[in-house]
Amino acid sequence: MSGAAEGTRRGAAGRRLPLVVVIPTRDEAENIARTVSSVLGLVEAVVVVDSHSTDGTAAIAEGLGAQVVPYTWDGRYPKKKQWCLEHVRPDIPWVLFLDGDETPSGALLAELRGLFAGAGGGAAGDTRGRLAAAYDIPLGYWFGGRRLRHGHTIVKRALLDRTRCRFPEVGDLGAPGMGEQEGHYQPLGEPVGRLRSPIEHEDLDPVRTWFDRHNRYSDWEAWLELHQDVRERVRRAKTRQGRIFHRAPFKPVVSFLYAYVLRRGFLDGRAGLDYALAMSFYRWQIALKAREARRPNRPA
Repeated sequence: MSGAAEGTRRGAAGRRLPLVVVIPTRDEAENIARTVSSVLGLVEAVVVVDSHSTDGTAAIAEGLGAQVVPYTWDGRYPKKKQWCLEHVRPDIPWVLFLDGDETPSGALLAELRGLFAGAGGGAAGDTRGRLAAAYDIPLGYWFGGRRLRHGHTIVKRALLDRTRCRFPEVGDLGAPGMGEQEGHYQPLGEPVGRLRSPIEHEDLDPVRTWFDRHNRYSDWEAWLELHQDVRERVRRAKTRQGRIFHRAPFKPVVSFLYAYVLRRGFLDGRAGLDYALAMSFYRWQIALKAREARRPNRPA
């Protein structure tokens, strides 16, 4: 842990943030200790919701002091994150979702303390009505072992008042690729605020796992291309940036030019080029799979 992060932890002692950090996991043994340790003792509760990991994820998290809740998807709605909103520590209205490879930056923890202090929310304080229903938080994204400072601009709607937010049921239960996970859409709630400081997203797994995940994700995205009613419901549940890109033509080219040229990803060196190419390839996969699915008499 960096000196700045440790200082943040010491400064936060005795005044925990009035929220529960929920970490949905499956086979995150490589990352989970860092994620749990980054928030333990700083918030009211840390809960790992684990989908039957086989690599010791649950044991690691429990050994550090996190609560571990097993999760089995029944193939219907709600999917995993909405299930968490309904069932995980419902006594705490505010939920901060972190992936198993994410940690809040020290600046974000400080911003959250200011947010809740300004709304008069202590450990048991009711801040509803004085804060937005949800907050978008930027991701500090790592790729190829380097923090991308320019080419990655994604935000995540990760801080939610569960009493005012809900993940939509978009009609994708028959889609491949996502399974128990909500797809690439956001929870709905109004109004939505935005925080300035990032969640750090640094996956310590080898890069092949990134390609494995995105190969599955592209199956889901390609399925949406063939189900326009579902695609439209997904579009409405994205951030403003996501809604704009959702309608863009020539997505592989647009994706590369946006990340590498317009957002100056070239300043991130080789990692910036690798990321822009990887995302362009992901968009190409989606288009190729969708064209294949439309082809008449295609082989099974």
